[in-house]
Amino acid sequence: MKAYVSVFRLRLANGMQYRSAALAGIATQFFWGFIIIMVFQAFYSQALVHPPISLPQLITYVWLQQSFLSFIMLWFRDNELFQLITNGNIAYELCRPSGIYGFWYAKLLAQRLASAMLRCFPILLVAVFLPEAYRLSMPVDLTTAALFAVTLFLGLFILVAISMLIYISTFVTMSAAGSLLMFGVIGEFLAGMVIPIPLMPSWLQSIVNVLPFRLTADFPFRVYSGHISKWEALELIPLQLVWLAALIGIGKYAMGKALRRVVVQGG
Repeated sequence: MKAYVSVFRLRLANGMQYRSAALAGIATQFFWGFIIIMVFQAFYSQALVHPPISLPQLITYVWLQQSFLSFIMLWFRDNELFQLITNGNIAYELCRPSGIYGFWYAKLLAQRLASAMLRCFPILLVAVFLPEAYRLSMPVDLTTAALFAVTLFLGLFILVAISMLIYISTFVTMSAAGSLLMFGVIGEFLAGMVIPIPLMPSWLQSIVNVLPFRLTADFPFRVYSGHISKWEALELIPLQLVWLAALIGIGKYAMGKALRRVVVQGG
């Protein structure tokens, strides 16, 4: 574990150096946040039935998406790992006295955490003081805030476990583009990043609810907004833990199979 903690700390410190990129990202995320909110405001103004999630809750949902984008987007990647696989330098990783799965998992976790730490606080701080039509609402109480933090970080661990499958699949395909596109597009939709899950038709919700993607974004954000009650959140946290254990188990098994058949090639 010391090796994994060390690589986590080093990658976190390295990621915190990219402040200029974070500032550019903050501006972009504010732009998209306002655009998305205005689109939903237009739809809600013409709604003929009572929507399943209120507009203030939906606005909060959008700002949380933008604030914690690094936690929830599958296309957020580490090109260094893809290059290790495709150019033959994976041989050096195989010489390390530590497991590759845990080593890479720690690197990816630190990368996402560093990016989020640089971006989330400015976005949240500004969004709280925006005009009421665009304002981020605060949690109703401290218990809700604590549940949000727990579910958000468990969702981050699940997402990193899912993203590890992208890198593992590259051992077979030798191309990152296909895996990134498939996991990114499908995972983003099933996590409620395109259409919030409460606004999906019931038949689609029944499919989404049995998959782990919604537990990474939709679930913690709806806990924060109060759309999911505290008791329901407590019932779903064990499901997050089950999915986390299952995905890590699948990832380690798939990594072991891939490494037994790996062919070192490239420069």
